[in-house]
Amino acid sequence: MADTSSKDGARKRAQNHFTATEQRDSLVKQMIASERAAVDAKSAKLRALRLAKEEADRQAAIDAPPPPPKAKKPRRVTVK
Repeated sequence: MADTSSKDGARKRAQNHFTATEQRDSLVKQMIASERAAVDAKSAKLRALRLAKEEADRQAAIDAPPPPPKAKKPRRVTVK
């Protein structure tokens, strides 16, 4: 009988160890998922801001008058 109780005790300790490991694993997975969601939300926000800025820049370029042509410098002719 002593042999079975020691086996049961060892089995119980091992099961407790594995249960604790599984709990840590699930906690880490939850943390990773929440961090990933935060990064995805941040990326979506930044992408929306970038697209809005690009659209505003494009619209400003359309609405702006064309730049005046550059004045050409007269060429110098050197005689050797």
